[in-house]
Amino acid sequence: MHFSMLSMRRSRHPLVRALSLLVGVALIGVLLVFGLMVAGVLLVGGALLLAWRQWKHGRVLARQPAATRTTHQPDVLEGEFVVIQQGRPVAH
Repeated sequence: MHFSMLSMRRSRHPLVRALSLLVGVALIGVLLVFGLMVAGVLLVGGALLLAWRQWKHGRVLARQPAATRTTHQPDVLEGEFVVIQQGRPVAH
């Protein structure tokens, strides 16, 4: 199967060239405006989500007594460990 693109020959007429240039610039402008709108929506949505999480986190901290807020103990991961020696096959 052979696929070939049609040859895109540019027109020699100056009015057609100017019109195609204007259409291209308008298309780029529309894509730019659309992209900026999407970026703005994402930025505003992210800011609102961050503000909501901070507000929710602040309400939880306000409910806790002052003693528990200042003396925070780090979380400890506990578990059982087995030492595997080199050279011995291990059955899992």
